[in-house]
Amino acid sequence: LPADRRRTSRVLARGDYQTPGAAVTAGAPGFLPPLIADGEPTRLEIARWLTSGDNPLVARVAANRAWQTFFGRGLVATSENFGRQGAPPTHPGLLEWLARSLVDGGWDVKALHRRIVTSATYRQSSAAPTERFAQDPDNRWLGRYPRRRMPAWMLRDQALALSGALADQVGGPPVRPYQPAGVWEEATFGIIKYGRGRGDDLRRRSLYTFWRRIVGPTMLFDTPPRQQCVVRRATTNTPLHALTTLNETGFVEAARGFAQRALARGGDADAQLAWLFRAATARAPERAELQVLARRLAATRGRFEAGELDPQAFLGVGERPPAAGLAPAELAAMTVVASLVLNLDEVLCLP
Repeated sequence: LPADRRRTSRVLARGDYQTPGAAVTAGAPGFLPPLIADGEPTRLEIARWLTSGDNPLVARVAANRAWQTFFGRGLVATSENFGRQGAPPTHPGLLEWLARSLVDGGWDVKALHRRIVTSATYRQSSAAPTERFAQDPDNRWLGRYPRRRMPAWMLRDQALALSGALADQVGGPPVRPYQPAGVWEEATFGIIKYGRGRGDDLRRRSLYTFWRRIVGPTMLFDTPPRQQCVVRRATTNTPLHALTTLNETGFVEAARGFAQRALARGGDADAQLAWLFRAATARAPERAELQVLARRLAATRGRFEAGELDPQAFLGVGERPPAAGLAPAELAAMTVVASLVLNLDEVLCLP
Protein backbone atom coordinates (compact mmCIF):
# COMPACT_ATOMS: atom_id res chain seq x y z
CA LEU A 1 0.00 0.00 0.00
CA PRO A 2 1.11 3.60 -0.47
CA ALA A 3 2.62 5.17 2.62
CA ASP A 4 -0.39 7.47 3.14
CA ARG A 5 -2.77 4.47 3.26
CA ARG A 6 -0.82 2.24 5.65
CA ARG A 7 -2.18 1.71 9.12
CA THR A 8 -0.04 2.90 11.99
CA SER A 9 0.71 0.11 14.45
CA ARG A 10 1.46 0.96 18.05
CA VAL A 11 2.56 -0.82 21.20
CA LEU A 12 -0.49 -1.36 23.44
CA ALA A 13 0.13 -0.74 27.12
CA ARG A 14 -0.59 -4.06 28.90
CA GLY A 15 -2.29 -5.20 25.70
CA ASP A 16 -5.14 -2.72 26.10
CA TYR A 17 -6.28 -1.36 22.72
CA GLN A 18 -7.55 1.80 24.45
CA THR A 19 -4.06 2.82 25.58
CA PRO A 20 -1.85 2.88 22.47
CA GLY A 21 1.79 3.74 22.96
CA ALA A 22 4.73 4.37 20.67
CA ALA A 23 4.43 3.62 16.96
CA VAL A 24 6.37 0.67 15.58
CA THR A 25 7.65 -0.08 12.09
CA ALA A 26 8.14 -3.34 10.20
CA GLY A 27 11.36 -5.11 11.01
CA ALA A 28 12.97 -8.28 12.30
CA PRO A 29 14.29 -9.03 15.82
CA GLY A 30 17.87 -7.97 16.32
CA PHE A 31 19.17 -11.54 16.59
CA LEU A 32 17.95 -12.28 13.01
CA PRO A 33 19.18 -10.80 9.73
CA PRO A 34 17.55 -7.46 8.80
CA LEU A 35 14.64 -7.46 6.37
CA ILE A 36 16.31 -4.97 4.04
CA ALA A 37 19.16 -2.54 4.37
CA ASP A 38 17.13 0.65 3.88
CA GLY A 39 13.50 1.72 3.46
CA GLU A 40 10.19 0.04 4.13
CA PRO A 41 10.02 -3.71 3.36
CA THR A 42 7.42 -5.02 0.92
CA ARG A 43 5.69 -8.40 1.10
CA LEU A 44 7.97 -9.72 -1.63
CA GLU A 45 11.04 -8.71 0.35
CA ILE A 46 9.59 -10.36 3.46
CA ALA A 47 9.06 -13.57 1.49
CA ARG A 48 12.64 -13.46 0.27
CA TRP A 49 13.84 -12.84 3.80
CA LEU A 50 11.92 -15.86 5.09
CA THR A 51 13.61 -18.19 2.59
CA SER A 52 17.02 -16.57 2.67
CA GLY A 53 20.02 -18.73 3.46
CA ASP A 54 21.02 -16.16 6.08
CA ASN A 55 17.79 -16.71 8.05
CA PRO A 56 18.03 -19.99 9.99
CA LEU A 57 14.67 -19.88 11.76
CA VAL A 58 12.16 -20.73 9.01
CA ALA A 59 14.18 -23.65 7.67
CA ARG A 60 14.60 -25.06 11.18
CA VAL A 61 10.88 -24.80 11.86
CA ALA A 62 10.06 -26.49 8.53
CA ALA A 63 12.58 -29.29 9.11
CA ASN A 64 11.26 -29.80 12.63
CA ARG A 65 7.68 -30.04 11.38
CA ALA A 66 8.73 -32.66 8.83
CA TRP A 67 10.50 -34.66 11.54
CA GLN A 68 7.41 -34.44 13.73
CA THR A 69 5.26 -35.78 10.89
CA PHE A 70 7.26 -39.00 10.70
CA PHE A 71 8.23 -39.49 14.34
CA GLY A 72 5.29 -37.95 16.20
CA ARG A 73 7.65 -35.66 18.08
CA GLY A 74 9.90 -32.95 16.70
CA LEU A 75 13.58 -32.55 17.44
CA VAL A 76 12.22 -29.50 19.21
CA ALA A 77 9.28 -30.99 21.12
CA THR A 78 7.41 -27.67 21.27
CA SER A 79 7.05 -27.35 17.50
CA GLU A 80 4.61 -24.50 18.00
CA ASN A 81 7.11 -22.51 20.07
CA PHE A 82 10.73 -21.90 19.10
CA GLY A 83 11.06 -19.05 21.59
CA ARG A 84 12.57 -18.79 25.04
CA GLN A 85 9.72 -20.74 26.61
CA GLY A 86 10.00 -23.60 24.11
CA ALA A 87 11.97 -26.80 24.60
CA PRO A 88 15.59 -26.95 23.42
CA PRO A 89 16.36 -29.34 20.53
CA THR A 90 17.44 -32.81 21.55
CA HIS A 91 19.74 -33.05 18.50
CA PRO A 92 20.71 -29.49 17.53
CA GLY A 93 23.33 -30.61 15.02
CA LEU A 94 20.85 -32.84 13.20
CA LEU A 95 18.23 -30.09 13.10
CA GLU A 96 20.76 -27.61 11.71
CA TRP A 97 21.92 -30.09 9.06
CA LEU A 98 18.36 -30.82 7.92
CA ALA A 99 17.54 -27.12 7.78
CA ARG A 100 20.68 -26.28 5.81
CA SER A 101 20.10 -29.14 3.34
CA LEU A 102 16.54 -27.89 2.84
CA VAL A 103 17.75 -24.37 1.97
CA ASP A 104 20.68 -25.52 -0.17
CA GLY A 105 18.37 -27.92 -2.02
CA GLY A 106 16.09 -25.12 -3.16
CA TRP A 107 13.43 -25.84 -0.51
CA ASP A 108 12.73 -29.25 -2.00
CA VAL A 109 10.35 -30.68 0.61
CA LYS A 110 10.08 -34.03 -1.15
CA ALA A 111 13.86 -34.43 -0.94
CA LEU A 112 13.73 -33.60 2.78
CA HIS A 113 11.10 -36.27 3.36
CA ARG A 114 13.10 -38.79 1.35
CA ARG A 115 16.21 -38.01 3.41
CA ILE A 116 14.30 -38.70 6.62
CA VAL A 117 12.50 -41.89 5.59
CA THR A 118 15.63 -43.48 4.09
CA SER A 119 17.64 -42.86 7.25
CA ALA A 120 18.65 -45.65 9.61
CA THR A 121 16.81 -43.84 12.40
CA TYR A 122 13.48 -44.01 10.57
CA ARG A 123 14.00 -47.63 9.54
CA GLN A 124 14.38 -48.85 13.11
CA SER A 125 11.90 -51.29 14.57
CA SER A 126 9.44 -50.08 17.19
CA ALA A 127 10.20 -53.23 19.18
CA ALA A 128 12.86 -52.66 21.82
CA PRO A 129 14.04 -54.23 25.08
CA THR A 130 12.06 -53.32 28.18
CA GLU A 131 15.01 -51.52 29.73
CA ARG A 132 15.26 -49.21 26.74
CA PHE A 133 11.66 -48.11 27.25
CA ALA A 134 12.40 -47.54 30.93
CA GLN A 135 15.52 -45.48 30.17
CA ASP A 136 13.87 -43.33 27.50
CA PRO A 137 10.07 -43.63 27.68
CA ASP A 138 9.49 -40.63 25.41
CA ASN A 139 12.07 -41.84 22.87
CA ARG A 140 13.84 -38.47 22.97
CA TRP A 141 17.13 -40.11 21.96
CA LEU A 142 15.63 -42.02 19.01
CA GLY A 143 16.73 -45.47 20.10
CA ARG A 144 13.69 -47.06 18.42
CA TYR A 145 10.94 -46.10 16.03
CA PRO A 146 7.99 -44.59 17.93
CA ARG A 147 4.89 -46.70 17.84
CA ARG A 148 1.80 -44.49 17.63
CA ARG A 149 -1.71 -44.53 16.27
CA MET A 150 -2.61 -42.98 12.98
CA PRO A 151 -4.64 -39.78 13.16
CA ALA A 152 -8.36 -40.21 12.54
CA TRP A 153 -8.30 -38.75 9.01
CA MET A 154 -5.61 -41.23 7.99
CA LEU A 155 -7.57 -44.17 9.41
CA ARG A 156 -10.64 -43.16 7.43
CA ASP A 157 -8.70 -42.75 4.18
CA GLN A 158 -6.96 -46.08 4.75
CA ALA A 159 -10.29 -47.87 5.24
CA LEU A 160 -11.73 -46.28 2.10
CA ALA A 161 -8.66 -47.22 0.08
CA LEU A 162 -8.80 -50.85 1.25
CA SER A 163 -12.49 -50.96 0.37
CA GLY A 164 -11.68 -49.97 -3.20
CA ALA A 165 -14.15 -47.09 -2.99
CA LEU A 166 -11.86 -44.12 -2.28
CA ALA A 167 -12.78 -41.36 -4.73
CA ASP A 168 -9.54 -40.07 -6.27
CA GLN A 169 -10.87 -36.74 -7.54
CA VAL A 170 -8.44 -33.90 -6.87
CA GLY A 171 -9.72 -30.45 -5.92
CA GLY A 172 -13.25 -29.17 -5.97
CA PRO A 173 -15.64 -27.89 -3.31
CA PRO A 174 -15.76 -29.43 0.19
CA VAL A 175 -17.95 -32.47 0.76
CA ARG A 176 -20.15 -33.68 3.61
CA PRO A 177 -19.80 -37.38 4.43
CA TYR A 178 -21.84 -39.42 6.90
CA GLN A 179 -22.64 -37.76 10.22
CA PRO A 180 -25.15 -38.59 12.97
CA ALA A 181 -28.35 -36.55 12.85
CA GLY A 182 -28.69 -33.48 15.03
CA VAL A 183 -25.02 -32.65 15.64
CA TRP A 184 -25.09 -29.29 13.89
CA GLU A 185 -28.56 -28.47 15.20
CA GLU A 186 -27.45 -28.98 18.80
CA ALA A 187 -24.43 -26.71 18.32
CA THR A 188 -26.37 -23.98 16.49
CA PHE A 189 -29.62 -24.09 18.50
CA GLY A 190 -31.45 -25.70 15.58
CA ILE A 191 -30.59 -22.92 13.12
CA ILE A 192 -28.22 -24.82 10.81
CA LYS A 193 -28.89 -28.36 9.64
CA TYR A 194 -26.40 -30.77 8.12
CA GLY A 195 -27.00 -31.69 4.48
CA ARG A 196 -25.25 -34.98 3.79
CA GLY A 197 -23.56 -35.50 0.44
CA ARG A 198 -24.30 -38.26 -2.06
CA GLY A 199 -22.30 -40.66 -4.20
CA ASP A 200 -18.57 -40.06 -4.39
CA ASP A 201 -18.90 -37.12 -2.00
CA LEU A 202 -19.21 -39.68 0.79
CA ARG A 203 -15.94 -41.33 -0.19
CA ARG A 204 -13.63 -38.41 -0.95
CA ARG A 205 -10.37 -38.07 0.97
CA SER A 206 -10.81 -36.56 4.42
CA LEU A 207 -8.88 -33.51 3.24
CA TYR A 208 -12.02 -32.34 1.41
CA THR A 209 -14.44 -32.72 4.33
CA PHE A 210 -16.44 -29.60 5.19
CA TRP A 211 -15.57 -28.35 8.64
CA ARG A 212 -17.53 -25.95 10.80
CA ARG A 213 -15.37 -24.04 13.23
CA ILE A 214 -17.47 -24.95 16.27
CA VAL A 215 -18.30 -28.53 15.18
CA GLY A 216 -15.64 -30.72 13.62
CA PRO A 217 -16.49 -33.76 11.46
CA THR A 218 -17.69 -36.47 13.81
CA MET A 219 -15.76 -39.28 12.13
CA LEU A 220 -12.57 -37.37 13.04
CA PHE A 221 -12.99 -38.20 16.71
CA ASP A 222 -9.78 -36.56 17.96
CA THR A 223 -10.09 -33.17 16.27
CA PRO A 224 -8.61 -30.17 18.06
CA PRO A 225 -10.69 -26.99 18.46
CA ARG A 226 -10.64 -24.75 15.40
CA GLN A 227 -10.65 -21.47 17.30
CA GLN A 228 -6.85 -21.40 17.06
CA CYS A 229 -4.06 -22.95 15.03
CA VAL A 230 -2.85 -26.31 16.37
CA VAL A 231 0.59 -27.41 15.23
CA ARG A 232 1.03 -30.43 17.49
CA ARG A 233 -1.83 -32.93 17.51
CA ALA A 234 -2.41 -35.07 20.57
CA THR A 235 -2.42 -38.86 20.17
CA THR A 236 -5.76 -40.22 21.27
CA ASN A 237 -6.66 -43.39 23.13
CA THR A 238 -10.27 -42.34 23.70
CA PRO A 239 -12.99 -45.02 23.56
CA LEU A 240 -14.53 -42.94 20.77
CA HIS A 241 -11.73 -44.38 18.66
CA ALA A 242 -13.19 -47.90 18.71
CA LEU A 243 -16.78 -46.64 18.75
CA THR A 244 -16.11 -44.87 15.47
CA THR A 245 -13.97 -47.40 13.63
CA LEU A 246 -16.30 -50.29 14.52
CA ASN A 247 -19.71 -48.65 14.17
CA GLU A 248 -19.59 -45.40 12.17
CA THR A 249 -21.53 -45.70 8.90
CA GLY A 250 -18.57 -44.91 6.66
CA PHE A 251 -16.32 -47.46 8.35
CA VAL A 252 -18.97 -50.21 8.20
CA GLU A 253 -19.54 -49.47 4.52
CA ALA A 254 -15.77 -49.53 3.92
CA ALA A 255 -15.48 -52.89 5.70
CA ARG A 256 -18.19 -54.28 3.40
CA GLY A 257 -16.30 -53.07 0.33
CA PHE A 258 -13.12 -54.64 1.69
CA ALA A 259 -14.96 -57.92 2.25
CA GLN A 260 -16.36 -57.84 -1.30
CA ARG A 261 -12.84 -57.47 -2.68
CA ALA A 262 -11.75 -60.54 -0.70
CA LEU A 263 -14.73 -62.64 -1.84
CA ALA A 264 -14.26 -61.55 -5.46
CA ARG A 265 -10.84 -63.21 -5.50
CA GLY A 266 -12.43 -66.64 -5.37
CA GLY A 267 -10.72 -69.67 -3.87
CA ASP A 268 -11.37 -71.03 -0.41
CA ALA A 269 -12.07 -69.03 2.72
CA ASP A 270 -8.50 -69.37 4.02
CA ALA A 271 -7.09 -67.80 0.85
CA GLN A 272 -9.58 -64.95 1.07
CA LEU A 273 -8.79 -64.32 4.72
CA ALA A 274 -5.06 -64.42 4.04
CA TRP A 275 -5.46 -61.80 1.32
CA LEU A 276 -7.64 -59.67 3.60
CA PHE A 277 -5.03 -59.74 6.35
CA ARG A 278 -2.08 -59.08 4.06
CA ALA A 279 -3.78 -56.17 2.29
CA ALA A 280 -4.34 -54.41 5.63
CA THR A 281 -1.08 -55.27 7.44
CA ALA A 282 1.39 -55.66 4.54
CA ARG A 283 2.43 -59.10 5.79
CA ALA A 284 1.15 -62.66 5.52
CA PRO A 285 -0.77 -63.91 8.56
CA GLU A 286 0.78 -66.48 10.84
CA ARG A 287 -0.98 -69.83 11.09
CA ALA A 288 -2.48 -69.05 14.51
CA GLU A 289 -3.75 -65.68 13.27
CA LEU A 290 -5.39 -67.25 10.24
CA GLN A 291 -7.08 -69.82 12.45
CA VAL A 292 -8.55 -67.08 14.65
CA LEU A 293 -9.97 -65.30 11.62
CA ALA A 294 -11.35 -68.57 10.19
CA ARG A 295 -13.11 -69.42 13.47
CA ARG A 296 -14.61 -65.93 13.66
CA LEU A 297 -15.81 -66.18 10.04
CA ALA A 298 -17.44 -69.57 10.60
CA ALA A 299 -19.10 -68.57 13.87
CA THR A 300 -20.47 -65.31 12.48
CA ARG A 301 -21.68 -66.96 9.27
CA GLY A 302 -23.53 -69.52 11.36
CA ARG A 303 -25.32 -66.82 13.34
CA PHE A 304 -26.42 -65.06 10.15
CA GLU A 305 -27.56 -68.29 8.48
CA ALA A 306 -29.49 -69.36 11.60
CA GLY A 307 -31.41 -66.07 11.66
CA GLU A 308 -29.93 -65.03 14.97
CA LEU A 309 -28.66 -61.94 13.17
CA ASP A 310 -30.26 -60.25 10.15
CA PRO A 311 -27.73 -60.01 7.30
CA GLN A 312 -29.92 -57.66 5.27
CA ALA A 313 -30.10 -55.11 8.06
CA PHE A 314 -26.34 -55.24 8.46
CA LEU A 315 -25.67 -55.01 4.72
CA GLY A 316 -28.08 -52.08 4.42
CA VAL A 317 -25.78 -49.74 6.36
CA GLY A 318 -24.66 -46.86 4.17
CA GLU A 319 -25.73 -45.56 0.79
CA ARG A 320 -23.65 -47.87 -1.39
CA PRO A 321 -25.51 -51.12 -2.11
CA PRO A 322 -23.76 -54.47 -1.60
CA ALA A 323 -22.43 -56.28 -4.65
CA ALA A 324 -24.91 -58.48 -6.46
CA GLY A 325 -24.48 -62.24 -6.68
CA LEU A 326 -23.07 -62.76 -3.18
CA ALA A 327 -24.91 -64.74 -0.51
CA PRO A 328 -26.05 -62.21 2.14
CA ALA A 329 -24.90 -64.37 5.08
CA GLU A 330 -21.47 -64.93 3.49
CA LEU A 331 -20.94 -61.25 2.70
CA ALA A 332 -22.17 -60.13 6.12
CA ALA A 333 -19.86 -62.59 7.91
CA MET A 334 -16.86 -61.55 5.82
CA THR A 335 -17.71 -57.90 6.52
CA VAL A 336 -17.54 -58.57 10.26
CA VAL A 337 -14.10 -60.14 9.82
CA ALA A 338 -12.97 -57.26 7.57
CA SER A 339 -14.03 -54.81 10.27
CA LEU A 340 -12.09 -56.86 12.82
CA VAL A 341 -8.96 -56.69 10.64
CA LEU A 342 -9.34 -52.94 10.12
CA ASN A 343 -9.41 -52.54 13.90
CA LEU A 344 -6.32 -54.59 14.65
CA ASP A 345 -3.75 -52.64 16.61
CA GLU A 346 -1.25 -53.37 13.87
CA VAL A 347 -3.53 -51.69 11.31
CA LEU A 348 -4.44 -48.72 13.48
CA CYS A 349 -0.82 -47.87 14.25
CA LEU A 350 1.87 -46.46 12.03
CA PRO A 351 4.51 -49.08 11.14
